[in-house]
Amino acid sequence: MLVEFSVSNFRSFLEEQTFSLVASKRLTGSHEDHALPIPDSTERVLRVGVLYGANGAGKSNLYKALRFAEGVAIRTRNKSAGTGRTKFKFDAGGTTPSLFDIQIVAGGKLYRYGFKIDDESILEEWLVRVIGEREQPVFERATDATGNVKIDAADFKAKRDSKFGLLAAIGGPHNQSFLATARATLEAAELPEDVRNVVDWFVQVLRLTGPSETIEPVGHLLTSDAKFLDFAGEFLKLSSTGVDQLLVDKTEMTEEELGKFVPKSILSRVLDDLKSDKEGIGIVQMPDGNELIVEQTDANHFYRVGIQALHEDASGTMTPLALREESDGTRRLLQLLPALHTANSSKAVYFIDEIDRSMHPMLIWRFLEFFLRTCASGDGQIIVTTHESNLLDLELLRRDEIWFVEKNDALQTRLYPLTDFGVRKDLEIRKHYLQGRFGAVPFLGSLERLLDGKMAECQ
Repeated sequence: MLVEFSVSNFRSFLEEQTFSLVASKRLTGSHEDHALPIPDSTERVLRVGVLYGANGAGKSNLYKALRFAEGVAIRTRNKSAGTGRTKFKFDAGGTTPSLFDIQIVAGGKLYRYGFKIDDESILEEWLVRVIGEREQPVFERATDATGNVKIDAADFKAKRDSKFGLLAAIGGPHNQSFLATARATLEAAELPEDVRNVVDWFVQVLRLTGPSETIEPVGHLLTSDAKFLDFAGEFLKLSSTGVDQLLVDKTEMTEEELGKFVPKSILSRVLDDLKSDKEGIGIVQMPDGNELIVEQTDANHFYRVGIQALHEDASGTMTPLALREESDGTRRLLQLLPALHTANSSKAVYFIDEIDRSMHPMLIWRFLEFFLRTCASGDGQIIVTTHESNLLDLELLRRDEIWFVEKNDALQTRLYPLTDFGVRKDLEIRKHYLQGRFGAVPFLGSLERLLDGKMAECQ
């Protein structure tokens, strides 16, 4: 689970800002089932976080910051490519390193992983296990002015037969995290447990979903999991989308036939990715909502997955429509349903940017309610950015699950929770938010002068 995430000097963030899902002890008795214990701690972590803010305030930049941190943590880089960071553009100095620091629960333990980075190098990096008030270092990294990387992992360097210790003695590329170097160089069994837990969290647990992306490859999931096929069809039906049932078809294709749908450059990239994919499955999302699946066993197998929605008319006749013929809202809802299907069994952390894109307000409310009610025994989380004010409902959310994002006069984004305000339990949060009491809304200037000019052009 994600416990806290701090960032500074990245996109619209200059001064360090922290998004925290640590449950407030002042809210004891409020939706107690929304929080889970944090290992080796008296604190608890929340299952849901909802971020509000005006257009351009920086909500999506928090999502992008976490995506950037994920990339640094697990992906290798060309030695001459720099680090790829996007620093705050309105700072006159511009030489301050960017900071990323994340606390997570992984493998039943609490960890803090982070790094300081400039345009050329990762200057510092750390991984510690947090036990109560104590931090137990796993490794620490520093890069000097000449680009030499020094790793302090004393517990492992002392073990001469430890491949991780040998790798720590060597270091790694100056613009690449040591975590990514260890992941790319060693087998999973050769990684220390603490390192493996954190790598697995970034690779398998964290699910970052942009406005036009799907949480999971839905077509592949529909063909491989009959329970999900039934669940998705029933959910769409009960959500008044007009869909009564889903049909899915998986057809094998030759590589030549596949070339009609996928450019060679994309197919080559998918095949290259398969070499490092333990499951041997590559998926290409098509613009029409369908998918192309590549399975690598003793040879490459290519499949086209087609999704159709059945609609029942007044006479009882079922008519199939291709997924591309469905509304954007129906397709968006289908893309998000894997998060609900696995709510009880999955430990996934879903961060969904702009969850309200093409979705009706009532559906978004029901989506989060369904997750909270079905994941009472699970460790999953959902974090969303949204403009949908109907979620500002204390019957649905706790006050510490609601966060606001706002820019100041220096164009810097700041984050703050609803708990920063003295709010009565019976206060209508939505009404006061729209009135600007909590900030994080667009304060529109007068449009009268602009309107007068346009009206004059019509005369």
